Amino acid sequence: MNFIYDLHRTVMSQNLILVYGGDFTQETTKSILALAEHNLDSSGENSAIKRRVFNIMVEALQNIVKHGSDQGTLAGPLVSKGAIFMISKNDSGYCVLTGNPIPKGDVARLTGNLNDLNSKDKESLKEMRKETMKNTQISEKGGAGLGFVDMKRKSGKKLEFAFSDKDAEYDFFCLKVNVSREKD
Repeated sequence: MNFIYDLHRTVMSQNLILVYGGDFTQETTKSILALAEHNLDSSGENSAIKRRVFNIMVEALQNIVKHGSDQGTLAGPLVSKGAIFMISKNDSGYCVLTGNPIPKGDVARLTGNLNDLNSKDKESLKEMRKETMKNTQISEKGGAGLGFVDMKRKSGKKLEFAFSDKDAEYDFFCLKVNVSREKD
């Protein structure tokens, strides 16, 4: 039973205002967004900050649902089994944090894409988004590859990421998006 208190201390020390772990579906995503929106509304936060945080949350959750690893069970496939979503608040702003399993074969490509994205300035990101919208077709998973671009544009910060070895087939992809109260 000590793990409950340990978890409570972690939540408090990390200033977590919302944590969800488990299976992610479109319905789960709607519920998480509704809870997060309520938390942001009740915090008295500036509406521009709330909008940026909410937009990043939407992109991060869609990334988990659409591009997270589908790991099946005996009952059938589940979307992003074992993923996690968190929001923390501190004096300077908010952090949107996600984690989900991805196939080991996707790690190098994703690392390259995120490093490339992080090297771009505001104007380059705007042009990249425009070009992607003009030239990209919707993928089989329902995306055009704009989620990370939009998260970086809305946050104005580099996307922090890491991979942890999960098992022989999967790594665990961790993403942190910082949203500052100050305009960059």
